Amino acid sequence: MNARAAAPPPGCPAHAGHRPAPLLSLADPRFADNPERFYTHLRQWGPVVPVEFEPGVTVMLVLDYRAALEVLRSPGRFSKDARRWDLTAVPPASAVLPMMAWRPSLLFADGPAHDRLRAPIEDALERVTSHTLRRYVQSCAQRLIDRFAADGHADLVAQYAAVLPLQVITELLGVPEDLGRHMVAAAAAMIDAGPHSERGSADLAALLGQLVAHKRAHPGADVTSWLLAHPAALSDEEMIHQLVVMVGAGTVPTTAWITTALMLLLTDERFADRVAGGSTPTSMALTEVLWSQSPMSNFSLHYPVGPQLLHGVDLPEGMPIAISHHAANTDPNLGQQRRDGNHAHLAFSAGPHRCPAAGPAEVITTAAIEALLDRLPDLALSGSAAAIRWRPGPFHRCAVALPTTFRPPTTTVRTTEPAQETSWNPAAPTPEHTSWTPAAPTSTPKPPASAHRGRPSWWNFPARFRHGR
Repeated sequence: MNARAAAPPPGCPAHAGHRPAPLLSLADPRFADNPERFYTHLRQWGPVVPVEFEPGVTVMLVLDYRAALEVLRSPGRFSKDARRWDLTAVPPASAVLPMMAWRPSLLFADGPAHDRLRAPIEDALERVTSHTLRRYVQSCAQRLIDRFAADGHADLVAQYAAVLPLQVITELLGVPEDLGRHMVAAAAAMIDAGPHSERGSADLAALLGQLVAHKRAHPGADVTSWLLAHPAALSDEEMIHQLVVMVGAGTVPTTAWITTALMLLLTDERFADRVAGGSTPTSMALTEVLWSQSPMSNFSLHYPVGPQLLHGVDLPEGMPIAISHHAANTDPNLGQQRRDGNHAHLAFSAGPHRCPAAGPAEVITTAAIEALLDRLPDLALSGSAAAIRWRPGPFHRCAVALPTTFRPPTTTVRTTEPAQETSWNPAAPTPEHTSWTPAAPTSTPKPPASAHRGRPSWWNFPARFRHGR
């Protein structure tokens, strides 16, 4: 491990007379290879321990399940507003800043401001019926499988798990096809927290700006149009950053969830025998992944509102606190709480900022896995699970590739094109929706006064945030 004994920031156990914790870096590639080893080492220093997300960016990582819940459920003590964070010590070219810096989105808002930004997303997602979503995912899955089924082998990350969420999110948001691929590539670069993260962040915002302008002029039966038409009256800037959250959360973590669950189903003896016998315990595997390999490993950033004491650890005002969803879910103190069917995990966070798209994410992931295993029942991992490489970075947990082999199927599955089968509008919209939601792609466009007019400077939000704007 890349550990160095360093004086921790104020508020660490060292200030209470304990030995200073070694400052481990979650940017170390060995963290991605074996995060459990890092978490086990860190636990000896307490429930809340300083780590580096990258050199020069220290955060307090919450490893304890109960401590994590205390942070997530105490908005009066721990704020989501990243403007409380003192950036003077952050490196100018920080790769993690695009994921941590404040922006006008629900991820960085508290109280009524958060409620205002969250309500349009919740209301829009309510209009997407699980039945219609499942049908669309199944149709997309069959078309993707058709592309490699005759080969007898496939990388299920590059050829399946990374592509399917892209197709679903772009369809939900009503994204023109030429924008979709670029948007998801930019989101992946941002979440990777690598050398291209700031560029990915700016590119994603620019592309979403184009989408907002397009939908203001041409609203349709899609989530983007419903957000624009909501009584909350989101500005273009607010729209872009709500969509940043939706694209980021709807693609990379979903890819990771699908990939890790497939690996578990194919390699873990608790599931592999049942898969081989024609029974696919998908729900069990999905829950197990959320407990043991949370797709978003370390996130849910908070900032103390004044000095706080958290499970014996003093935290200064404004110090970044990250919830380790992975470590909290595998907290040894939980004992037998982690059992089949228990959904008390923190993979989707908790409290007022719990993910509003947990339901749709489960529909997408379940349908994707079941379609694949039904079509290719003798699917097997090429090589051992120990040989799988993982994407580096502090935020997420996802395999780089998942090489598999299978017997090419002798029959094909007839599928329909997405445009012929999907309409996200329910057949009978509820009364509260009909007053503000476009009912069809031919809805009357809004006046162009608020439409996008070129690339504004606030799209480069890391630089803007650093300069106090």
